[in-house]
Amino acid sequence: MKRDGHIHTPFCPHGSTDSLDAYIEQAIRDGFTEITFTEHAPLPNGFVDPTPNKDSGMPFENLPLYFEAISKMKEKYKKHIRINRGLEIDYIEGYEYETTSFLNKYGPLLDDAILSVHFLKNESTYYCLDFSDTHFEEIIQSFGSIEKTYECYYNTVLRSIEANLGTYKPRRIGHITLIRKFQKKFPCSNPFTELLENILHATKNAELQLDYNAAGLRKPLCKQTYPSKQLVQRAMQLNIPLIYGSDAHISSDVGKQYQLLQTQLQAN
Repeated sequence: MKRDGHIHTPFCPHGSTDSLDAYIEQAIRDGFTEITFTEHAPLPNGFVDPTPNKDSGMPFENLPLYFEAISKMKEKYKKHIRINRGLEIDYIEGYEYETTSFLNKYGPLLDDAILSVHFLKNESTYYCLDFSDTHFEEIIQSFGSIEKTYECYYNTVLRSIEANLGTYKPRRIGHITLIRKFQKKFPCSNPFTELLENILHATKNAELQLDYNAAGLRKPLCKQTYPSKQLVQRAMQLNIPLIYGSDAHISSDVGKQYQLLQTQLQAN
């Protein structure tokens, strides 16, 4: 089976306006038999989005429309492809209670979901780590070094794995090396081998999956999957399930990301 477990939609405030049909029909053309729409969930009540456009998650009022739209697509294309109704949930340090409350309410409506870290906390300030390279440089300055920034990210990922978010906590952890998105401009010499090994073992012990995310391949300052090939191999040694995700924000990236990944694997 050919599955893409991480696809966005026109409900994404920072994505394209490509229709759900466009994503689905592209997936069918590319031979996928199963996909999950994982739109960015509304951010927790009380959390202020630190991005300039305040567009990291869909507005709460769009959530019922999103669920209804995906349900219609599931029915429309049920003879051609399996479609899962999902969300990408942000793990935000300090907002575990609000996230659990959200999952308790909406978790029963989900077929699948991803738990991702996009926000880092430094003292009382939150930063969106993948917004832009310019913003990332400001984050480094705030933390004092690239090493401390990476360390905070990996520790936050570890907390997301270990956090008790209730019965409906997502079973898949998103792009565990997203911190490397700008690595060609801001290289980090510390491999954080022990911390990453702890993350993999925590994932294994919690019986969670990992998002094998190809989006970094198209990022000019990354050119690497999230996680990297080396970490993927280690995850496989530990028998951690890896679910491919294009992280597509435009319909054409559904198949394009998969081809990029296949090209990289063949080259190596």
